[in-house]
Amino acid sequence: MRDAFINALNTQKITSEWVASLSENLTNIYTPGYREQKFTFKTFLNGSIAEDRLRNLSQGKSSPGTSDENIFLEGSGYFAIRNDEGRIAYTRLGEFKFDGEGVYRTHDGQAVQGYILNDKGEIMNGAKPVDAESFVDTPFDGGAASVPTTNIKLWKDPSNGKYLGKYEEFEFAGDGILYGKADGGKIKTPLYKVAVINFHNPQMLFQVADGQFIETEESGRPIIGRGEVRGGLIELSNVDFDTNTAYYQQAQMQLELANQLIKSHKQLLQNAIELMGS
Repeated sequence: MRDAFINALNTQKITSEWVASLSENLTNIYTPGYREQKFTFKTFLNGSIAEDRLRNLSQGKSSPGTSDENIFLEGSGYFAIRNDEGRIAYTRLGEFKFDGEGVYRTHDGQAVQGYILNDKGEIMNGAKPVDAESFVDTPFDGGAASVPTTNIKLWKDPSNGKYLGKYEEFEFAGDGILYGKADGGKIKTPLYKVAVINFHNPQMLFQVADGQFIETEESGRPIIGRGEVRGGLIELSNVDFDTNTAYYQQAQMQLELANQLIKSHKQLLQNAIELMGS
């Protein structure tokens, strides 16, 4: 009876955690950039325990953003963002906008990171362009090319209302390049390349805020990522509604069964105590 009782208690505890995880997934099914939690189990003598919760790193669907300034990353990797203290974090949610000073920022004010380009579209490291192959093979935080990121700025000139004083509009291209456009689109000048960063083990990134992560020893150091960047779109949650709903129903039934088993064992124990005292 002792083993069965312990088994029921363990089942109740782990199923409650499972229900909480599934509830969080279903609550965030419409939250842009949300990554689904995967709950796995490991068995032992008296029941089950939960292994580490894993994030579903699969691609979420694209959707029109709230502004043409939003961007969507198709493929693996993250956008790099920097807070006022200089700390770098990483996010999939590209719901970014230019602020009043023309700095490209997240909804909570962190600066989106990018690389300065010359008019040929080459990434600049100081006054020198960087070879494309060297750049791709360079770790994000330095290496052979050691290319630093910078805040992306696209201020408007108050005298003529143009971006940087000479561009009527802007455009994000698939390779993550921000172009300034003038003369009705006839002039198209590369300005910045949005930094796309990846990790050897992104599953081990540590979440510090909703949809924002920082590197850990287990994730490995950040490296240059690959992916297509599209303007005017954002990534939706990657939660599978049908699967999570089915699991939620299963978990509720399992929790009810565990509760009934615990109740029955408590009653049997109470009856045994009463018999011993009579």
